[in-house]
Parts: sequence; structure tokens; C-alpha cells
Amino acid sequence: MLKETPVTVRPIALQDYDDWCLLYAAYAEFYAVKQTQAMRDQVWQWLQQSPPVIYALVAVNTERQILGLLHYRIFARPLAATLGAYVDDLFVVPAARGQGIAQQLIQAVAEIGQESRWSVIRWMTAKDNMRARACYDKVAEHTAWQTYEIKLPQ
Repeated sequence: MLKETPVTVRPIALQDYDDWCLLYAAYAEFYAVKQTQAMRDQVWQWLQQSPPVIYALVAVNTERQILGLLHYRIFARPLAATLGAYVDDLFVVPAARGQGIAQQLIQAVAEIGQESRWSVIRWMTAKDNMRARACYDKVAEHTAWQTYEIKLPQ
């Protein structure tokens, strides 16, 4: 386990590429998703383009190690005539779990949302990811909505 040190949450930066790749690959492995370097490079390009397709926050300790990441994107809510954000990915390295890093990342995106006047932040997790669910139950409400998807050929 990593020694507990103060953590700073900040937007991702160009110099974070290598560490971000390692974390994002570990996140994909956690969910048993086959991911290639080309796929990570595509996501990195989305993060870096202007304006970004998706945004990223990272949690960094005093040794400049990235201990967690959060990707989010802004979406329109036509029925409410507001904007919201959707968190696509949230991952904390296993050795740093239980230190409140996920909550810090969620709080940081919530602060961005308040400043940007979003009306909601949403995300989902696997039903069997009990550790994440226990964390999320402390900071958000579980909704009654079901998730559906149509897989399209690539």
C-alpha cells in the first residue's frame, strides 16, 4: 500500500501521458476490457484536442505520482434545458484505495459543475463493484433508471 500523503486533484497535463496510459490500461484490465495502445492514444487525442471531446482530472500525490483519474464529458439535457456531465471513467490505483481519492475526484468535478452551472453529474458502475458502490453511495443518489445500449458494428 502506498503511504498516505496529501493528494491534489488537477486537470490532466501533457506530461501525464505515460502515467495516464498505465492507469488507463489498469482500469481497462479491471473491467476485463481488451484495450490497445492505439485505443489509449485515441482517448488521449480526445483529451488534448480543443475543445476536448472528454475532460480528465488526475489525483496526484506530493511525489507527483498519479494515483487516480476521472474522465467526464458535458451533455445537453433538453427536457431540463440545462447542461450536465457524465463521468465515464473513475479509477484509483489499488494501493491507494481507501484514502478518499475517489471522493476527492468526484468533489472536484462537482465543483467544476457548480462553477459551470450544470444541473447534474451522472455515472454508472458495475453491479458487482461493491467497493465503488459503497463509495458512490456516500456522495450521490442511486437512481431508478435502467441503462440500455445498442452495440453497433465497428
